[in-house]
Amino acid sequence: MITTIVLVKAHPKRVPECGAALAGIDGVREVYSVSGPWDLVVIVRVTEYDEIAQVVTEEFPKVPGIERTQTLTAFRAYSKGDLEQAWDIGVE
Repeated sequence: MITTIVLVKAHPKRVPECGAALAGIDGVREVYSVSGPWDLVVIVRVTEYDEIAQVVTEEFPKVPGIERTQTLTAFRAYSKGDLEQAWDIGVE
């Protein structure tokens, strides 16, 4: 599974609408409204790299109110669960 994080700057009055619309896109797993310079953080999980382009460059622009995005594709995940699982199977 390929994870991509998309930071979204939206028109201030359209943040809730953008969040709801983004959450309805296939491949989008989670949408968070956040503080700071970005308004939304979108977690995209797909099986193929080509799907990232389809979701981010074809579907996101259809959402009214999005002003700007920044896309970050994850290479590795470092979470407590991942580390515990690695120790359970003897990875050092």
